[in-house]
Amino acid sequence: MLSGVNRVVQLHKRQPYRKLVSTWSPLTTAFNTRPEKRINFTKNEVGLFNIPELTSFQGFYALKEKAIFKTEDLIAEAISAERQRKMVTIFDELSDTLCKVADLSEFIRLAHPQANYSNAAEGACISISGIVEKLNTHKPLYKALKRVVDESDLVRTTDVDKHVAELFLFDFEQCGIHLQEKDRKKVVYLNDTILQLGQRFMAGAVHPRTIRKSVLPEAIRPFFSTDGDNILVSGLYADSSNNMAREAAYRLFLYPDQEQEKLLADLLMSRHELASVCGFQTYAHRALKASTVETPEMVDEFLNTLNDELRPRAERDFSLMQRMKNAESSFETPLATWDTPYFTSSLKKRCLQASASEFSPYFSLGACMEGLNLLMNSLYGISLEVTEMEPGESWSHDIYKLAVKHESEGLLGYIYCDLFERQAKPNQDCHFTIQGGKVMPDGSYQNPIVVVMLNLPQPRWSGPTLLSPSMVDNLFHEMGHAMHSMLARTEYQHVTGTRCSTDFAEVPSVLMEYFASDPRVLRTFAKHFQTQEPMPEDMLQRLCASKHLFSASETQLQVFYSALDQVYHGNPAKHGENTTETLRTVQEQFYGLPYVENTAWQLRFSHLVGYGAKYYSYLISRAIASWIWQTYFENDPLSRSQGEKYRRGCLSYGGGVPSRLLVSNFLGREVTPSNLTKSLVNEIDGYSERLREFEKHY
Repeated sequence: MLSGVNRVVQLHKRQPYRKLVSTWSPLTTAFNTRPEKRINFTKNEVGLFNIPELTSFQGFYALKEKAIFKTEDLIAEAISAERQRKMVTIFDELSDTLCKVADLSEFIRLAHPQANYSNAAEGACISISGIVEKLNTHKPLYKALKRVVDESDLVRTTDVDKHVAELFLFDFEQCGIHLQEKDRKKVVYLNDTILQLGQRFMAGAVHPRTIRKSVLPEAIRPFFSTDGDNILVSGLYADSSNNMAREAAYRLFLYPDQEQEKLLADLLMSRHELASVCGFQTYAHRALKASTVETPEMVDEFLNTLNDELRPRAERDFSLMQRMKNAESSFETPLATWDTPYFTSSLKKRCLQASASEFSPYFSLGACMEGLNLLMNSLYGISLEVTEMEPGESWSHDIYKLAVKHESEGLLGYIYCDLFERQAKPNQDCHFTIQGGKVMPDGSYQNPIVVVMLNLPQPRWSGPTLLSPSMVDNLFHEMGHAMHSMLARTEYQHVTGTRCSTDFAEVPSVLMEYFASDPRVLRTFAKHFQTQEPMPEDMLQRLCASKHLFSASETQLQVFYSALDQVYHGNPAKHGENTTETLRTVQEQFYGLPYVENTAWQLRFSHLVGYGAKYYSYLISRAIASWIWQTYFENDPLSRSQGEKYRRGCLSYGGGVPSRLLVSNFLGREVTPSNLTKSLVNEIDGYSERLREFEKHY
């Protein structure tokens, strides 16, 4: 008799792919079949995303021109004394007109393999940006909107109308249109300065460190890339089993860089100046307006409350890591920040009792898509159906198109799945909105169109694409965004799906990771791609347990990052002499391992650019997702009644209701630092039992 894991490996070796069992569903079969180029002999091309103008790259010019003409008509309507429609309806149509070109163009610029399409799309992006800049200085348009927000509209409005109108007004005022001309010009200048500083800082954050070979001990030089007499340190080498190599990489890669320090300091000062000109106390106050937490003070209270709860739990994690380090070394050295990723990964491998590749045969792409289909069907009565595309509809031959259909409501929208790696494709997993959902003037609904982009290995002739457990999590995460877009049946596209506050936009996608980590969900689809045998129960349980090891210390690290981001974007008087002094102070308060002298980790922290003052959003989203999971799905992750409650009470609103009010109403309790902390701590304590099993071995 073969053991469970060995038996699976032997089956994988001896059974050729052509014996793939034919009882897979059509969805599984489609995604497990290698996409091939099809030659079109008879049909005319329909254009990218079925847009007639985009049968050639020149069509971007036509789309841009149509948007310009329609924009002018809508502006005239908005400022007219004879206006008949709601102001917010006109503004949303204006936004929709520009977004349809801008969002589409931005995606094609990044994703299309042909340079002529990419360049034409980039040109359209620049043109639309120019139109938006002109709108941001259009005072009659601004005054017309502000009058409606301040005094009410000519037409009866709802709470949703008022909320969306206020969002449009806030977007306007972000550009300083309400200020005196001198201050408005300063806002424009500062926004441009911040953009340039951010781009330069991000480039420097990933730039490798070059040193002479002689600096490193000879024993660890082979761990690094070489360039003649130099060694290139391009990262932290966190997974290296050699303690000296981990330490050397950490100290060298994070060594202070005066140019990066100046860029970051100038960026933070420019942001603070921008906030001050716009009437905000700090940049964090500006960034958090209209968020779930609403103020930096609430973020600070949440981070401090959570930190107090995490400290003893994280200390227990670090204590186990220290014992693991002692067991690997002939002499004891204190646990350091460069050790934690390695020992987290090491314990995960021990928990799995197998490499990630041994789980992959149970996670063919087709099986995972079928798992998503089964989950959507169980929760919402929705099916994902592969739809054949027309000639010219997609930008690459290996794209899948899914129709999202409800059992009684019919078609809800389309998801284009761009899942495979290819040359020059961005190496990131993400979700793009191509067309937002909204109610049309005739009462029909403009169904959403989105793209889910991953970078999975191309399927080979011998079998389908097989996903690692982390790839499965990423797929579920991005499909969480896509389904948010499908299920948010909002009146206005400005607040459709993921177009909500940053600290709520990740909630549906993070929640999907909880489903992907639950044995009851995995059992529905984790089946061997050749035999359809389900994943052995012991493997499945080990996989789910491995995802939650050292969760206290990992959460504490996120608290530290979030707190640092808040301090940087808060009152400048609370900063140290430089950003590294601030880092040291914050680390002492929020993290259980000490600062390493002569390092400047923050100068490699590129998220400071894209998530300025909003890095906390990951923790808030996770806390809310965990709260929803514990309240609605922990007892039964496949419950239709709970799924319907979640759809109707949470997803359907998109950003049409202030997110704090939305979450409070849905969960029946106020969104407070205490309640958010409680949800995360309950989750972490639930995982601690598994960690105790490993403590016995050290």
